[in-house]
Amino acid sequence: MRAWFLLREAGIEFDEVRIPLDTDTFSDDIAGLSPTGRVPVLIHDGEQIWDSLAIAETVAELWPDSKLWPADPVTRAHARSVSAEMHSGFVVLREAMPMNCRAMGRKVALPDEVAADIDRVFEIWSDCHHRYGNSGKWLFGRFSVADAMYAPVVMRFRTYGINLPDSASVYPKRLLESSAIQEWLLESELETEVISQDETG
Repeated sequence: MRAWFLLREAGIEFDEVRIPLDTDTFSDDIAGLSPTGRVPVLIHDGEQIWDSLAIAETVAELWPDSKLWPADPVTRAHARSVSAEMHSGFVVLREAMPMNCRAMGRKVALPDEVAADIDRVFEIWSDCHHRYGNSGKWLFGRFSVADAMYAPVVMRFRTYGINLPDSASVYPKRLLESSAIQEWLLESELETEVISQDETG
């Protein structure tokens, strides 16, 4: 989702190849496209770029006019920090709340470790709103790589009905209003594949 959303929201044209996950043919389908056997992968001028953060950094370099990182060095460092934190962290949150855009009203147990991850996400959103909210409703005012990195957790909170404190509610509302996100949600409703472990709960 992250790479797709980044490109679509930034208005960068690309050809999408959708490969259903958890199927008997997935390994063969992805083998010629991604050296890791995982998605996402971006192929640009014949070169493979894999991993969502590497793709984001590459896209930001290739399309500098899109301004996908904040111009101010201090703000840019902050955006990179929270992006990297989401990229490498929040493991227990991901495990407890499988990604499932088609589901609504799911409930899962929230042990202390999951609650701590949720609270940390709230803290990041609240801090960004306090520091950059006057510039716009994205995490750093205007749309950036950081928003692509946090889009899946917004979807998870939507699926599992996580209550948002007021200080952290502005950002997910803005993201869900995005025409790109609305397109993603509409297309997800048309998918017929089911990953069984993500359909429980």
